[in-house]
Amino acid sequence: MQSQSRSPWRQPIVWLMLALVGAAVVGSLLLVKVATNGDSVDAVPDEVQRTGQAQQADLGPDAAAARRKLSAIVRIDDEHGFVEVLPVSGEFDRAAPLTLRLHHPTRAELDQTLALTATDTGWRAAAVPAVDHDWLAQLTPADGKAWRLRGRIPHGQRAAQLRPALDDTQP
Repeated sequence: MQSQSRSPWRQPIVWLMLALVGAAVVGSLLLVKVATNGDSVDAVPDEVQRTGQAQQADLGPDAAAARRKLSAIVRIDDEHGFVEVLPVSGEFDRAAPLTLRLHHPTRAELDQTLALTATDTGWRAAAVPAVDHDWLAQLTPADGKAWRLRGRIPHGQRAAQLRPALDDTQP
């Protein structure tokens, strides 16, 4: 009785081994591409001090805003083409200009800085930021970092509340 010699390419186990090796190579290449594309998912808009493996940010402006009990609403008006900040609580210097920084959560090249001028109701700048992704909003006085309010404008929404990152009961 003669046994037929089958080609190794007709064996399913050979194809399974090649598929596993190929999937490992493709997966490794994709991971290298994701790791080296330059988009940091740990983007922090604040200046931080690195001590060992820890990052420390200055929370003084947040504490100052909490002591003054500041809060505001940021609103994007697509129809009229402006961004408006309306004070909610606390003592704002109503004549002083403000700076609104809109940070993209992962892509720093999309960040925007808006100079807001005082109006009768609050502050306003001519701009229409995209609402197809979240924004991390940070409001500060234009002349320095005496205080800071923060908030998040979720995907698709056109308004958000800005408040201090700390409450006034924390040291």
